[in-house]
Amino acid sequence: MSRSGRRSRAAKALGRSATPRREGTAKTPGEIDAMAASGAVLARVHDTLAKEIAPGVTTGRLDEIAEQLIRDAGGVPSFKGYQGFPGSICPSRNDEVVHAIPGDIVLADGDVLSLDCGVTLDGWVSDSARSYAVGAVTDEARRLIDVTRESLARGIAACVAGNRIGDIGAAVQAEVEAAGFSVVESLVGHGVGRTMHEPPQVPNYGTAGTGPELFEGLVIAIEPMVNVGGPDITLGPDGWTITSADGSLSAHWEHTVAVTAAGPRILTLAAGG
Repeated sequence: MSRSGRRSRAAKALGRSATPRREGTAKTPGEIDAMAASGAVLARVHDTLAKEIAPGVTTGRLDEIAEQLIRDAGGVPSFKGYQGFPGSICPSRNDEVVHAIPGDIVLADGDVLSLDCGVTLDGWVSDSARSYAVGAVTDEARRLIDVTRESLARGIAACVAGNRIGDIGAAVQAEVEAAGFSVVESLVGHGVGRTMHEPPQVPNYGTAGTGPELFEGLVIAIEPMVNVGGPDITLGPDGWTITSADGSLSAHWEHTVAVTAAGPRILTLAAGG
């Protein structure tokens, strides 16, 4: 689940400094393993939902499946009840960027569906999102999904001890803008641990070599949200659903990632990659 952040505040946070500061707390190897166990449950949830997505299925049904899987694994849906959110997943369709509420919405052929979900297991949170093509989608929709996923991979590759938060954002932004799409700047990634939102904020844009330092043990959720059109967003009347202001298609990919001595460790990766 993304965190809101005004561009001015995030931009200030990404400023250069002679001595790089650190934000967030380091997790021990054992704690990172515990978060990976939470992430493995979450990956299985995504894998199962991927097989259920089809025209005619409701987002409420996907939510029911996700919650049952999480609870059967001994976990708790991190999103359910978070600041009053009523669902276990955020199933955002087409121009919906994030935080859509599950319900009686029926998926249709050609939809782009982004599913964001969180799991709390033994007190540790994992958070991830994937975007899917429902039935036969346009070439543009397919390219949006692929570019957003690749931008996440580029951001993860920059998640190395000694790098800065700005290196992640710069990598994501370069991939997205090279494809002619826009990064949503008002919503950012975040630290993860015992709670879903911890320092630091992780914008999906920025300048390489700037911002807080990445250090061993830091765990963050990197989550590019990408629009075909402009970057501006609008909050819907339900107080949760965020859409692209121009009505253009949007996609969302996210992983929970640990900074380790061996490089970035993806804690929410599906079996087999």
